[in-house]
Amino acid sequence: MGTPLITLNNGVTIPALGFGVFQTPPEQTVAAVATALDIGYRHIDTAAAYLNEREVGQAVARSSVDRSDVFLETKVWITDYGYDATLHSFDKSAAKLGVEQIDLLILHQALPGEFDLTLAAYKALETLLADGKVRAIGVSNFMPDHLDRLMEATSIVPAINQIEVHPYFRQSAVLEADAENGTVSQAWSPIGGITFYRNGSHGSTLDDPVIGGIARAHDKTPAQVMLRWHLQQGRQVIPKSVTPSRIAENFHVFDFDLTADELAAIDDLDTGVRGGPEPEAITRENFGLDIPEP
Repeated sequence: MGTPLITLNNGVTIPALGFGVFQTPPEQTVAAVATALDIGYRHIDTAAAYLNEREVGQAVARSSVDRSDVFLETKVWITDYGYDATLHSFDKSAAKLGVEQIDLLILHQALPGEFDLTLAAYKALETLLADGKVRAIGVSNFMPDHLDRLMEATSIVPAINQIEVHPYFRQSAVLEADAENGTVSQAWSPIGGITFYRNGSHGSTLDDPVIGGIARAHDKTPAQVMLRWHLQQGRQVIPKSVTPSRIAENFHVFDFDLTADELAAIDDLDTGVRGGPEPEAITRENFGLDIPEP
């Protein structure tokens, strides 16, 4: 059985479950993506700033899966914001991926202190969409006020907002804003991997007793329960791993359902503590990265 599809606000469909390569070293990316494609994943999420687009493209090209069956998503980094720079960012990403058309291209951060550059970058995405170079456009790590400012100045509602969402940080206000706008919420760190490295009393989501109890009740793993929680609440998810057994484990989440009480119990684990950087703290000075040419 194939992965269920989610229909974006422009009619394009995306697999509900994808495969992420954040922090995957280039030398491990080809094998990890090849494994994911062999298991059945049909959506790969990368980014210019991950510096592994080339390896993602190599894995797709070498795979027996037809390119038309793989949904490729990548992101423009903040140092390539601005209208012309963002158009060129597409050229760089497409060349590294080895494709002429990218399925989903999104802005990686809001860059709040230079929002004029953010708006210019998004307008470049609108041009790329109109020209058929991308099939859908969106954003990442945008808060409700960023979304409001964006939509006041542009004409296309983002198809996706990729944000940190996991049981310890649900971001309910952002999820609600996305839903109101007709934007699909895409969860990065969906099983709370970002929390594994964070000091705090809650520790790892994988060791949470509530999640563990639900997992035992369904004869599933905590990671599978967390992915199911996202899927049943309508989010698209992009778990990441370089371990073949875990890549397979994360894919097998469509043969059980959580009850309403179980979903609510996981919702109640929200600590309100963000694992990633604060969106307002993103500046080119602090997070600048020169994205190399192909």
